[in-house]
Amino acid sequence: MSEFQNVSVVKKANVYFGGNVSSRTVKFADGSSKTLGFMLPGEYTFNTADAELMEIIDGELEVLLPDTEQWETIVGGEAFNVPANAKFTVKVNIPTDYICSFLK
Repeated sequence: MSEFQNVSVVKKANVYFGGNVSSRTVKFADGSSKTLGFMLPGEYTFNTADAELMEIIDGELEVLLPDTEQWETIVGGEAFNVPANAKFTVKVNIPTDYICSFLK
């Protein structure tokens, strides 16, 4: 799916890490939400409240998921899951476009 239908978008951007990571929140009629974001090269650690599905639209990063010791390379067209109440780190190798779905 290349676009979402019948959604509302929060105007204010979510900006992290000095502007190197930013996203916009998209709200769906069923009450769910996603963020559409963009990350510049760098290493970033995130904390989750809800479980998340991170879909990489374009770009490349390495992810270190909770309870693992090995980095996994993720490229455009691939995805990974992060559990709720967890911390994960990404090393963004090239500018990366992503969708984060919050799983409740």
